[in-house]
Amino acid sequence: MTFSINWHPKTQDFLRKSPKHIAIRISKKVRSIKDKPFHFLEHYEGENVYKLRIGDYRALIDVDFTEKVLFVLHLEHRKKVYK
Repeated sequence: MTFSINWHPKTQDFLRKSPKHIAIRISKKVRSIKDKPFHFLEHYEGENVYKLRIGDYRALIDVDFTEKVLFVLHLEHRKKVYK
C-alpha cells in the first residue's frame, strides 16, 4: 500500500529556509513513511489531519485514501505547531 507524497508550497519554502541537515532529516522521514504511513502517523486532535514526529519538528499531513496520496500541509517546530 504505497502512497505518493505531495508537498504544499509553504512546506517547500520551510525546507529551503531551514538548515540543510534539518531539511534533509525531515524530507527523508516523510519519504520513509510512504509504504506504511499509519505505523508512524498519529491523528491530530481537533483537525482532520495526521501528525508526524520528526525530532523537534512536526509535519501535519492530510491523507487521501482513494488516491493514496499524502499531502504535507504544514511543517513547524513543535513549540509553534501546537499554538
